[in-house]
Amino acid sequence: MPEAAPRALPRHGEPRFSDLLHATASAHPHPRLSIGDMLAAMQDRAGAALLFVFAFPNILPTPPGVATILGLPIIFLSAQMVLGRPPHLPRLIAERSMATAQVRQLVARALPHLHRAESLLRHRWPLLTAPLAERLLGAICLALAILLSLPVPLGNLLPSLSVCILALAIMERDGLWVLAGLGAAVVSFLWLGLVSWGVIRAAAFVIGNAF
Repeated sequence: MPEAAPRALPRHGEPRFSDLLHATASAHPHPRLSIGDMLAAMQDRAGAALLFVFAFPNILPTPPGVATILGLPIIFLSAQMVLGRPPHLPRLIAERSMATAQVRQLVARALPHLHRAESLLRHRWPLLTAPLAERLLGAICLALAILLSLPVPLGNLLPSLSVCILALAIMERDGLWVLAGLGAAVVSFLWLGLVSWGVIRAAAFVIGNAF
């Protein structure tokens, strides 16, 4: 009887992102965990890892305004990816912190999804995650982050999901997941276009019937 396929090995013998995220949250000794602490802990995957960290909470039910707050670091990180620079955040953002207990709760909710994703991630189609391609993906993440920050009805889920997929694809050099993330991004922009068109038509109807 054939054995079940093993989970994907981490690239170059590095710890999996899920393991690194869990270790960072569980071993943090202080009552609050700052964005700068996360940036330092994510090692050479900091840019893509933090894109995932900031995008994932928007997939979950969150209070109004959270998407705008979390979208700002994504804008900074993706802009640096476009420029080919190592991830760096302004002090004002890097010093923002969250209660460590809350971070652990978020990580606990994210880990099952991460484990399922990591079982599917593979090193393949390297051209789609080459340095030039990564800069282009940074531009797409930047556009998604701007979309995420807009007050679009039901507009948080798809852009956030797109950024999460692209971030995982970049971390694990998986070109197939790059295509999946690009597909989700296209759907996100189409949704924005449909909502914007609906708002314009509604406004035109109201104005046309008011005067």
